[in-house]
Amino acid sequence: MNASAEALLIGSHLDTVVDAGIFDGSLGIISALSALKALNVNGTMGKLRRPTEVIAFSDEEGVRFHSTFLGSAALAGVLPVTALQISDKSWVDQLGNLHGRVEGMNASAEALLIGSHLDTVVDAGIFDGSLGIISALSALKVLNVNGTMGKLRRPIEVIAFSDEEGVRFHPTFLGSAALAGVLPLTALQISDKSGVTVQDALKENPLEITEENLLQLKYDPGSVWGYIEVHIEQGPALEWLGFPLGVVKGIAGQTRLKVTVSGSQGHAGTVPMSMRQDPMVAAAELIALLESACKNPKDFLSYDDHCNDISLESLSSSLVCTVGEISTWPSASNVIPGQVTFTVDLRAIDDMGREAVIYELSNQMYKICERRSVSCIINCKHDANAVVCDSELSSQLKSAAYSALRKMTSDIQDETPALMSGAGHDAMAMSHLTKVGMLFVQCRGGLSHSPAEHVLDKDVCAAGLAILAFLETQLYSLNIFCH
Repeated sequence: MNASAEALLIGSHLDTVVDAGIFDGSLGIISALSALKALNVNGTMGKLRRPTEVIAFSDEEGVRFHSTFLGSAALAGVLPVTALQISDKSWVDQLGNLHGRVEGMNASAEALLIGSHLDTVVDAGIFDGSLGIISALSALKVLNVNGTMGKLRRPIEVIAFSDEEGVRFHPTFLGSAALAGVLPLTALQISDKSGVTVQDALKENPLEITEENLLQLKYDPGSVWGYIEVHIEQGPALEWLGFPLGVVKGIAGQTRLKVTVSGSQGHAGTVPMSMRQDPMVAAAELIALLESACKNPKDFLSYDDHCNDISLESLSSSLVCTVGEISTWPSASNVIPGQVTFTVDLRAIDDMGREAVIYELSNQMYKICERRSVSCIINCKHDANAVVCDSELSSQLKSAAYSALRKMTSDIQDETPALMSGAGHDAMAMSHLTKVGMLFVQCRGGLSHSPAEHVLDKDVCAAGLAILAFLETQLYSLNIFCH
């Protein structure tokens, strides 16, 4: 009732220690927001004698920020916001995805889904994934405040997916794949490095899931109109072009491999070099081969049924390969390793070309290992085809982005750029369910998956305004982008 009175601050922290529980810090935030929601529901929040502010502190534990599958920072940071900002209903499904839904004027109409992911990589930034969720909730809040949310011609559902990065359990898109109906039942039995399965992790939170209700998570394609996602670009193109926003034309296909090289473990000082079966030097040669193949795919591949002129040209501009994780056994300075394991992340816009690279790469890897008298096992941990974004949704997002930028500045010389995405996104999984569209937001230096990840305040604002403009096209009796 008195905005100038001394404020009451209620807070706790979002971050966690490594291998944490879900209540440390998050309980305080959820308790405060739940109490405020109760006051809002019973109509007494406006009678508070002083401003009340809930603060979720970003770092109390003093560790690098990360929130993997079902991490407490994720549950604390988004679930209460979803519950408060979306008035009709909100819930957590059996796989840990958070949902908030506004029914609009026609609850039985095909719904527009807007989403992104809650989880992060280890040692992460704060914008990857979360920006898309916050942009959607902010736009809906504006519609709620100005009284037009009830005029939506179709339901709008915001989804914060539980796992996109695949850090804890190596398959990516666990959350979105379940809703799209493409998550295999065997995924529930995949285990993390501690031997905890997906199903076990859900039970701990507690979220009971069986093969039967996993199948029930799948959305009916006939109930969904489309899916859109806002995400930081994670690359330098928008900054180089000088644009805050860009429309995504498509997403590169990606394959993740786990390569295990086994040799003969021995004493570092007594086994002659000529008699060694060293998996470490074999792995080094395999990794060098990978780099060479991805830098020069035209020299690596031959013209045959697997790879034509178009594929080779596409690979030259889009193929990227990364070895991001490597481990040895027994990992001692005075022991020739007995086994070396490393991961391969390979991405390209052209699926046929990507498959050709993997085929040829595997053949040459086996030959190198045979020559070095070590064994080699190559397991595919993830494989996703490239996705082309829907032209209708892309056009609407492009117009919405232009409208948002016009509200911020009149000096717009060029149209919103269209980009390809080398990074994977939940839209890849959701494309199996419905048409998809994506909007990229500029990030400083193109940096992501790093604490240095940063988005300017004005670009965060532009993203929110663009989603608002897009949602305004879904209103009855309202001219597009007019106020």
